[in-house]
Amino acid sequence: MSYQPLAAGNAAESFCQYDRSKLWFRGPKRRTEAPYIACLGGAETFGRFVEKPFPAVLEARLNRRCINLGSLFCGVDAMCQDQGLLELANAAELCLLQLPGVAEQTNRFYRVHPHRNDRFVAPTPDLITLFPEVDFTEIHFVRHLLNRLQSVSHARFCEIKQELQQSWIRKLDSFLSGISAPVVGLSLDVQCSCLGEGQGGRLRIAPFMHEALAPHCVDFIRLNLRVSGEADDLEDVLFGTLQQPMAEHMIGPAAHRSIAQAASRAILDLQ
Repeated sequence: MSYQPLAAGNAAESFCQYDRSKLWFRGPKRRTEAPYIACLGGAETFGRFVEKPFPAVLEARLNRRCINLGSLFCGVDAMCQDQGLLELANAAELCLLQLPGVAEQTNRFYRVHPHRNDRFVAPTPDLITLFPEVDFTEIHFVRHLLNRLQSVSHARFCEIKQELQQSWIRKLDSFLSGISAPVVGLSLDVQCSCLGEGQGGRLRIAPFMHEALAPHCVDFIRLNLRVSGEADDLEDVLFGTLQQPMAEHMIGPAAHRSIAQAASRAILDLQ
């Protein structure tokens, strides 16, 4: 089944594809001959509802071509299983990799959509055995699934959490092992009070997970950010009619400038 991205949130957004990659990235399409910096990631890298995502701001700060390879709904699986994305990363002089979320991946307990990794597809027999009292037919998103499981049993949920963490490390370790270009890891903890800090759907990347990937990265950037609706940044966010609830849960232009500032400092320090 083919996958097409949602319509752009505003006139500043567009979608494009590169070479053999099956993912849809932030447009307009850029030239891919060397040299360039490849900015890999998910919704934050894509820059939903902002005119200039951090790859564009970074390009202006460094005066070096930075290709936005951020893809909406891109989690561990969509990133690690896309051969075209790996080829784009290997052709770059440097990769800035936004680490994907922990929850949005197929694992021993549940399957997700191969391209829209936020979508829960089905439980495995292991999950049905672990949570026999849960009706999975009414659950369609990973965040909803994990919040439900944690509310039923925190102790049993910890087994799922451990599986997700170990699976995340294995998949990204394999992905990074295949990248020959220097990699700067970008870990974004985007906080939103309405989602709740302890909810299962917001599994954070733990310190030991960063440490497991450290041998593959020349540097790590870790930033705590707040969504635009809680950071006095909403007035500078671009969204259409009925899109404000979504826009409030994305980072705004000020956060993108903060990411670009930290990334430019880290990249310049490598020279």
